[in-house]
Amino acid sequence: MRKKWGPFIGGILIGLVIMAMNYKYVVNDDNLVYKNNLVYEKEKDKPFTGTAESYYENSDQLKFTSKYRKGKLHGETKEYFENGEPSEIIKYKKFRYYILNKKGGYITAVDDPKDKTVMDLLPEWVIKKDLAPVGRLDKDTEGLLLLTNDGQLNHRLLSPKSHVDKTYYAELEKDISEDDLEKLRNGVDIGGYITMPALAEKIDDKKIHLTIKEGKFHQVKKMLEAVDNKVIYLKRISFGKLKLDDMELGEVREVNLEDII
Repeated sequence: MRKKWGPFIGGILIGLVIMAMNYKYVVNDDNLVYKNNLVYEKEKDKPFTGTAESYYENSDQLKFTSKYRKGKLHGETKEYFENGEPSEIIKYKKFRYYILNKKGGYITAVDDPKDKTVMDLLPEWVIKKDLAPVGRLDKDTEGLLLLTNDGQLNHRLLSPKSHVDKTYYAELEKDISEDDLEKLRNGVDIGGYITMPALAEKIDDKKIHLTIKEGKFHQVKKMLEAVDNKVIYLKRISFGKLKLDDMELGEVREVNLEDII
């Protein structure tokens, strides 16, 4: 009997341990910091024992002081109890979405041995685990960049079939004519590839808004070169439903999936 049930019971125990290790308890509060697997109040060395709100996730499991006991798992939330009474509900987010107003001088990559990357622009409160940029902006290009750990969404947004609108503000070396704008609208040859129809709006003689659906390498710059001009400053101001609006340069905001698609 012991031999028959031993492996089965052992398997269950191992499974429970793995499940427990995979739980992520999240906390985020301006007055709290995460250190050595414990939540601390800022400028204090004593672990925090009060309630916390919203989201924080920097390790596989967030350890609270003995004041907290694990409650039942309810969907994507964990309920904690204090002296046997519900204390708070701390949500677990499987996927996270952030938008960054990228500064120039940073490459769009998770890491690089030589250059600073967009990951260096992210503040401490951003949960960087498995985070990756969606698409890319050139090193000298500023503007809206989406980062997420949602691999399927990343692939979906970058798929050639998706045709996600991307709008850029561009400052040019020379005046641009209405004829040149019409060429951009109809599609131009950028080196063996004819671009899809685009929206081109003139702001003044040397400034335009250009909306494209593809994401070819240096596409906006090459499109302007195709009409005998040159981009001297470039900023992406929208990506699909996402808008840069009043975000300051280098600012990061967390968004929801509904804000993206």
